[in-house]
Amino acid sequence: MLDLHSREHGYLEVAPPFVVSRESMRSTGHIPKFEDDAYRTEPDDLFLVPTAEVPLTNLHRDEILDGLDLPLAYVAHTPCFRREAGAAGKDTRGLLRVHQFDKVELVRLCRPEDSEEQLEILTRHAERVLELLEVPYRRVLLPTGDLGFASSITYDLEIWAPGVGAWLEVSSCSSYTDYQARRANMRFRPNPGGKPEFVNTLNGSALALARLIVVLLEIGYQDGGGIDLPEVLHPYLGFDRLEPVS
Repeated sequence: MLDLHSREHGYLEVAPPFVVSRESMRSTGHIPKFEDDAYRTEPDDLFLVPTAEVPLTNLHRDEILDGLDLPLAYVAHTPCFRREAGAAGKDTRGLLRVHQFDKVELVRLCRPEDSEEQLEILTRHAERVLELLEVPYRRVLLPTGDLGFASSITYDLEIWAPGVGAWLEVSSCSSYTDYQARRANMRFRPNPGGKPEFVNTLNGSALALARLIVVLLEIGYQDGGGIDLPEVLHPYLGFDRLEPVS
């Protein structure tokens, strides 16, 4: 995923910290509303990253960017930590819902007038991963009532999981317009000497693991007990099939 997004899609790969400040969490809208879902350290009041969106979006906090440099595109692979406070039921066991998982995250910063186009670009980059992995998927436009309070529009990407007979979310691609930028005081100058304006921020998973691995194993399973793996992974794995242990 990092190779695809950095080499073909033009993202700059970043290795961000796995703990972030309260101000960084506030800037992206993760607190105060979702503070109960976060892991916080004592006594220094730092948070384990719930997603790389937090450190990536805050890279340019309190900055005025050159409008000629937009859009900016960043990608990072991090573990993600979430308490899932209040979660209950069968999905809290196994790999479908976990407190720690790995995820590749995409973040884009752009001019306000380009926000809609940039969301389509970001979502297509996430979909391209699923296409290369040959995984059945669908794009779902979330209704207003299901949106996070900070986002303006969100597409969920869901993959079909034969084992549970359900569509599972592996990515949410969102435009936050200038909500996060206002919190982070992140602006750009549209032209030399011009009055600074707030950038628009967008992000999306491309993709989240655990669920994706489960689906790759399920759809690749053969009657003889082996598991065929997508061709795009063969160079990374050094093999094209998992054989059953005799």
